[in-house]
Amino acid sequence: MTMTFVACSGESSSDNPDSDAVQESSSQTNNSSSSGQNESTVISEGTVIEENISDLQVTANTFPALCVPTWITQIDGLYFIVDCYNNQVIYNDNLSDPLTSWKVMTSDIYRGHTIASNGKVYLIDDTENNRILVMKKGINSNGDTVFVRTQEFGEIGTRPHFIIYNSANETFYVWSSMTGEMYLFKYSDEKDSIYLSNIKSIPELNGYYVRSFSIIDNEIYLVSGDASVTILDIDTFEVKKKYPVPLELVGMVQITLIDDYYYITISTDGYGSQDAATIIRVKDLEDLAAGNYEDLYSNFIGGGTPYCISKIDNHYYLCEHRLPEHSIWRFDIEDNEIINCETIY
Repeated sequence: MTMTFVACSGESSSDNPDSDAVQESSSQTNNSSSSGQNESTVISEGTVIEENISDLQVTANTFPALCVPTWITQIDGLYFIVDCYNNQVIYNDNLSDPLTSWKVMTSDIYRGHTIASNGKVYLIDDTENNRILVMKKGINSNGDTVFVRTQEFGEIGTRPHFIIYNSANETFYVWSSMTGEMYLFKYSDEKDSIYLSNIKSIPELNGYYVRSFSIIDNEIYLVSGDASVTILDIDTFEVKKKYPVPLELVGMVQITLIDDYYYITISTDGYGSQDAATIIRVKDLEDLAAGNYEDLYSNFIGGGTPYCISKIDNHYYLCEHRLPEHSIWRFDIEDNEIINCETIY
């Protein structure tokens, strides 16, 4: 089946957000800085950004449609969407307003992918600039809610692509998608700021495009980039297990454990073709190598590129690319069945 990438916001129809899926990174990683450091070590406090929050004004979103959304979440009563190809993060207090009623948190990013928060600060990956932005929420002189940049961290690997805040150890995990490195950030109550505390390296993944990771049962699950799912110990980052995957599943986006199944979104095959894009699930990751998995894409329209799944309240949300007016889906899972599947944007 031939699929066509839907251009938006001036992007050429030949552009493909995952076209480099199997190309090796040309950057070289300095692994000497990534071992033996204590989690409390302050490697960097980044660059402090001084903006007067009282002078900041609310910026309305002017894009009537999303262009390659990569993440949706809810933080402190607000919904956030990372609108990757529109180079912005937008927010709103509900999911029923048109997108032009949403506000812009930041447009100072180029092809960002995720946002995460500990309730005090917000971290955003500025993927193509190899940078992490730190923001805080406040009130301006008009009494409006606004977001102010407070710090930035540059030279965060190559194409930082996914951020998770793990409340169990109060750590932000930031994944460099092309260098096999995890950057660990901590929050200082005393300074009310973020600092880089550690850099963990998985040398065997350097040069492969690994889009994301999940934290499941105190282990880190890295999606396939090197034709296998890699499981790490969350404390030592020791590789505990690798699960080989067939060529058609190499371009994984995300693994999410929901009830009895691992739900896995696929962007491309091992050659970078989005014709392989789909959603699958499996009870045991060992079954992937033999192709023993269930394809779920028929529950949606199909023909696009499913990206990340997130959970908000009791619903699941899927970001999807290449299908106009089907960029974000909401669905439920009951007794391992997908139900109430609907498009919200």
